[in-house]
Amino acid sequence: MTKNRLEAFSDGVLAIVITIMVLELKAPHDPSLDGLIKLWPVLLSYVLSFVYVGIYWNNHHHTFHAVKHVNGAVLWANMHLLFWLSLVPFTTAWMGENHFALWPVFVYALVLLFCAIAYTILLRVLIAANGRESTLAIAIGKDRKGYVSLALYVLSLPLVFVHPLLGVACFVAVAVIWFIPDRRLERALLGE
Repeated sequence: MTKNRLEAFSDGVLAIVITIMVLELKAPHDPSLDGLIKLWPVLLSYVLSFVYVGIYWNNHHHTFHAVKHVNGAVLWANMHLLFWLSLVPFTTAWMGENHFALWPVFVYALVLLFCAIAYTILLRVLIAANGRESTLAIAIGKDRKGYVSLALYVLSLPLVFVHPLLGVACFVAVAVIWFIPDRRLERALLGE
């Protein structure tokens, strides 16, 4: 199977996810700067989630540029990832509207963890479909970066109960780790 339809569908879903998130932003009724400042939790949660969706889109793009074949398992693994990413707008709004309260941050952490697990599954299924000697398999290697991210998400779950912002610090750390697209794929694609 070719990968074009999967990439186009995924791009469309991620564009919708971002659109839903931005539509959740409501302008303050107060025309002063103070009215805008009061929205900091909503704006901060939006920025964090926008960065996350952007990171997933960038890495998804690089990943699929490195593969030649997809199969039914890849299609379902990709749908699994898109399902979890589609929950990001809901958890973003809940977390922002409730000023980073414990349970909204905990649920946001779970969604981010399941997004990361789904992406890891997608990588493994893609490697299985394209072979252990494929460009993707060589580039991913032991995937230390991916496993460090998973560990930080797992760590964020109990930290949320100490203080929700400790969990948010874990999310920010993962975003910093992944902000620059994975150079392993770029190097492998260039044959370095």
